[in-house]
Amino acid sequence: MSDILAELDRRGLYADCTDRAALAQRLAAGPITLYCGFDPTSDSLHVGNLVPLLALRRFQLHGHHPIALAGGATGMVGDPSGKSDERNLLSAVQLAANIAGIKVQLAKFLDFSAAKNPARLVNNTDWTAPLTLLDFLRDIGKHITVNSMIAKDSVRSRMEDRGTGISFTEFSYMLLQGHDFYHLHQTLKCELQVGATDQWGNITVGTELTRKKSGATVWGLVFPLLTKADGSKYGKTAAGTVWLDPKKTSPYRFYQFFVNADDADVVKLLKTLTFLSPDEIAALEAELKANPGARAAPKALAREMTTLVHGQEAHAAALKASEILFGGPLDGISETILNDVVGEVPTKDLEKTKLEGPGTPIADLVVHSGLAPSKGAARKDLDAGGIYLNNVRIDHSRIVTSSDLLFGKYLLLRRGKRTYAVLSVRG
Repeated sequence: MSDILAELDRRGLYADCTDRAALAQRLAAGPITLYCGFDPTSDSLHVGNLVPLLALRRFQLHGHHPIALAGGATGMVGDPSGKSDERNLLSAVQLAANIAGIKVQLAKFLDFSAAKNPARLVNNTDWTAPLTLLDFLRDIGKHITVNSMIAKDSVRSRMEDRGTGISFTEFSYMLLQGHDFYHLHQTLKCELQVGATDQWGNITVGTELTRKKSGATVWGLVFPLLTKADGSKYGKTAAGTVWLDPKKTSPYRFYQFFVNADDADVVKLLKTLTFLSPDEIAALEAELKANPGARAAPKALAREMTTLVHGQEAHAAALKASEILFGGPLDGISETILNDVVGEVPTKDLEKTKLEGPGTPIADLVVHSGLAPSKGAARKDLDAGGIYLNNVRIDHSRIVTSSDLLFGKYLLLRRGKRTYAVLSVRG
């Protein structure tokens, strides 16, 4: 069995461990069962969840037994880690919907039908809901001191902020997560919990609780948070979070997020998020230094991530949409791809009657779209060959009719190389 810890080191994915030497010895002895939890704060995971999720996959590829935990119970409480304010409590209905969405995504990354080490999916509601308050206080709370809980960074930082503080609800979160680890050790022989560094405090409560209640040694292993070169969190854009659900972040936008990765971040992202070999990544790094304008490394990153999360067809569609926005032909374009393009450029409505009968001169539509301030300016651009309709160059004599509509809905206009506008027909 190959050394998973060495791979984590090579990829920059190792941050800390409760006892690395002992864990390494245990891993060398044979496969281990490990878990990582994902609270259903939304109906989709996001780019920031990929490091621990893909770590489970890396462990599985090395022959170990991964457990993905959907936090139906912990999600009702809210993890204070990394948060400066109290979370809004979700309703049971919303939590159920969120869990359903997350379960579908978890199943895409792990092999639940592997012959030797199939992944498992669990929900901590199953063992937490039957507990009474008195049972929880006597059987769990008794073993963890308030002193140690207050010392955790996630709690201390909130207590030091007199403006917000921390509720007893969120204060108790680490006990629930600690109980998860203990329960999984007792029922599924789980010996390792993994997560990002912001989970260190919660994970160590689980190792301590398991030791005190059963006398067993279990381990915690954490990965660095996914951050940009400037230290800010990775996975956010001006438009918001980059989700794994294609309905929340389209495959095209997902692809664009990665293909536009900063040169300072791209090699680290190739190491932490893809399954490319060290030699492949080294070759891309060398090419990035030798010819940064070719964008080979960001393109490889976007290809690997879009294919991994959304599949090969989605990657091909994202490439097609990208080509269109660089003036590529519209031959064979699907409506789905066109909708992705439409979502990326300024769009204005156009009355359908404008395209009926004799149609409308192209100069009028260029002005209406906002690509030119006046008909005179539009004609000047047209005469210079700088205006395109559906990515085909046209002149000022062109009359546009409903036969020019793409899928009976859109006209794609372009001025110069990259300035686009869409007219969306209504009525």
